[in-house]
Amino acid sequence: MERKIKIYSNDATVSERRSLRMVMISISTVVFFLSLIALCVGRYNIKISEILEIIFSKVFNTSKNFDDITYNVILNLRLPRVFAAILIGSSLSLSGITYQGIFKNPLVSPDILGVSSGACVGAAIAILLHWGILGIQVSAFIFGVVAVVITMLIPRIMKRDSTIMLVLSGVIVSGFMSSILGLIKYIADPETQLADITYWQLGSIAKVTFDSLSKIAPVILIAAIILISLRWRINILSLGDNEAHSLGVNLRVERGLAVLCATLLTASSVCISGTIGWIGLIMPHLARMLVGNNNVRCLPVATIISAGFLLIIDTLARTISVGEIPLGILTGLIGTPFFTWMLIKQRMEN
Repeated sequence: MERKIKIYSNDATVSERRSLRMVMISISTVVFFLSLIALCVGRYNIKISEILEIIFSKVFNTSKNFDDITYNVILNLRLPRVFAAILIGSSLSLSGITYQGIFKNPLVSPDILGVSSGACVGAAIAILLHWGILGIQVSAFIFGVVAVVITMLIPRIMKRDSTIMLVLSGVIVSGFMSSILGLIKYIADPETQLADITYWQLGSIAKVTFDSLSKIAPVILIAAIILISLRWRINILSLGDNEAHSLGVNLRVERGLAVLCATLLTASSVCISGTIGWIGLIMPHLARMLVGNNNVRCLPVATIISAGFLLIIDTLARTISVGEIPLGILTGLIGTPFFTWMLIKQRMEN
């Protein structure tokens, strides 16, 4: 019983807090330098001194000693991508680790309740109707949330409010949304619309702007803050329904709040970048390897390392070939062997 109390306690020893602080500072420093590298490299290489000069001139309204091309590349192309990579990587990992805790399964990914499938349908409909990028993002967000709402309504309609039933409902909704998406692809123009739908599904932040980020960033930040502040409660939810009930937890309210925030994070990310796989699955495992299974430490660590991971992926996507590679392809190519290595390592340790 002492071990379980340790798992869901919000207390930590001085050494544990100091260790977590050092890990957080270290990985945050790495993410900062990765951001600078992402701003520097590309088809048009820029010095760090020029980048800092441009940013300071924008913040403090100082005189400009650089050309307009460099200014536009940094502020209109690369800087929005850096912020988008940090927000999306953090959101997907935070959503994934939350679902893994709630459903007591380390192999759960952020799209378990059908949010990604619903968002894909929303984006495909918007592309079919010739809506612009903003219309695609709004439609993807709405359909992603609607898919999760349907998933959560099914157990209530069947009067079986359990975790297993919720997961099965997610499978049902995901399958239905995938069928709708297949129908949309079938009737889409193969020369234009089908290509756009396929590219959107593979994931990219090439078209991200500060304007689109400003509309969705508040949702991401609020949902992330709520989940991180409630991370010790996720430990309790991961112990099982009966034990959580015995500890006085209102399962419907607290699990519903966690699912809502995780859904908003996933829907917000997908509506900006399209579908990017593996991040919400493998980054929580890497965080557990660094700081253990306690979600009090694991959630913030997973959030930051995922931001750095997507920064690396996006930088590679736009630099290793003439044409930009979709993010979903690279995360799959890198994530699959990395996840296999982690499983082998854990197997050998056990």
